[in-house]
Amino acid sequence: MNTVDSLGHERDPRIGRRVRDIASQGEGELTAIVREKVSRSGDEPRYARLAYIKSPSGVEWSTAPENIEVLR
Repeated sequence: MNTVDSLGHERDPRIGRRVRDIASQGEGELTAIVREKVSRSGDEPRYARLAYIKSPSGVEWSTAPENIEVLR
């Protein structure tokens, strides 16, 4: 895992690159990989890593970082 800043954003060399989400086959620019809290109030804190991709048309979605494939 990469270094995480105070907002939960990871530094990753793929950010800003054109990528494919192998789960959905969608393509776009990787805009962020974020560590987000997913537990409910009162529960033990749990976090999930999510990668955010933005398509050329402006649609943005998230997927697991492991699903990211860099395109040439």
